[in-house]
Amino acid sequence: MAPEDRRAALIEATVPLLHEHGLEISTKQIAASAGVAEGTIFGVFKDKNSLVIAALLQVLDPQPTLDGLAGIDPALPLRERLVVATDLIQQRFLVNARLMHAARHMAMTHDKETALRMMRGRQALEEALTAVIEPDGAALRRSPSATARLLLLFAGANTFGPFGDPENFDASEQVSMLLDGLLVRKHERNGEK
Repeated sequence: MAPEDRRAALIEATVPLLHEHGLEISTKQIAASAGVAEGTIFGVFKDKNSLVIAALLQVLDPQPTLDGLAGIDPALPLRERLVVATDLIQQRFLVNARLMHAARHMAMTHDKETALRMMRGRQALEEALTAVIEPDGAALRRSPSATARLLLLFAGANTFGPFGDPENFDASEQVSMLLDGLLVRKHERNGEK
């Protein structure tokens, strides 16, 4: 097997282990999952951390979410566009919550290039979400980019919140809080639409 193929196979074998065990995986587990001898890992990666970082970067690649955001029909009303966008982002966060935290810690303490790649990925998500919002920017009190940052904060807090609340808000609730706030309007209190 060519070194790049071996590298890809090791990364592929590491991803499910990261989802299951977090960073607490061994090279023995990785080798067993990949069906190779443990020494094979060190033929293509300088150490376990290099392999783990490569696997984390693959898992946390924002491109599938960016593609989803780019595919949102700009002709839809703002609320509908934001619900679709929030759902995409929320799913990304929920599936990778454990790994995002681990990657952030590992990147900040071990690998500055990974930290930069993660920051660029976050910026790309913010820019893509801003593009979803921009057609209705004039209707908002805040700029489309500020609105995108707020929505990312809502989605992040909903997933990684400090209170461990098991009841998350769905995408439409998050968008409603962002666009409508939490106050019941007088006409809503009176049962009017």
